[in-house]
Amino acid sequence: MGQLVFLKLGGSLITDKTKAYTPRLEVLADLAAQVEEARLVTHDMQMVIGHGSGSFGHAAASRYQTRKGVSGAEAWRGFAEVWYQAAALNRLVMDALHHAGSPAVAFAPISAVIASDGRVAAWDLGPLRAALTNRLLPVVYGDVIFDEQRGGTILSTEDLFTYLAHQLHPQRILLAGLEEGVWSDYPRCTQLLRELTPGIFHAQAPGLESTAGMDVTGGMRSKVTQMLALVEEISDLEVLIFSGLHPGNILRALQGETPGTRLHR
Repeated sequence: MGQLVFLKLGGSLITDKTKAYTPRLEVLADLAAQVEEARLVTHDMQMVIGHGSGSFGHAAASRYQTRKGVSGAEAWRGFAEVWYQAAALNRLVMDALHHAGSPAVAFAPISAVIASDGRVAAWDLGPLRAALTNRLLPVVYGDVIFDEQRGGTILSTEDLFTYLAHQLHPQRILLAGLEEGVWSDYPRCTQLLRELTPGIFHAQAPGLESTAGMDVTGGMRSKVTQMLALVEEISDLEVLIFSGLHPGNILRALQGETPGTRLHR
């Protein structure tokens, strides 16, 4: 299959997370064009795209506290509302990829994943593997999930990527957001960490705070913690946290460059 790369288009990148239900359509169009260009010029690379819910899913999820669990008619109504908003944003992402010429196919997590206490317990990856085999572009996204213990929950793109990484063994995971990378002194943002290992993280952790805007699935600290655990578990895996808003950064990252912060053992 050649090199496999996971790319996340963060919710803060493709929506305005400070304004409910506000997509950044011009940004989406540019990101999709870079993805397609990379796909065409890097013939031995396969991709799985993921995207956050940004100001779509997070607004409803915060109101109903869906990630913590679902019980009762009102909570289940909230579960359905979060699903609707996440799916609405996914449609916009798919539209952008389609207009850029990518053979993108969406895989809605709610229809295939079962969780247990907020973690993936089962996921039939047969269709997604078939998409990769036939050189299609699978797209997953943060979504509501039925949970064996919580009734329902929300799994972020990072949660999904963590499970997929153990099953599909990508060489790189690229997390594109608004931030240039991981700052050691957020929110002053004067010291960018070019690389991050578990040892460096423990020394710098007090300065890592959540980024601006609503995020019910965790901010920068939880993202870094989750990805560093993953690079410790999977040998030779590299994770890159970088700005997708900087012109051309998506294309550069997909071609092997390392803008932002590189996470490794």
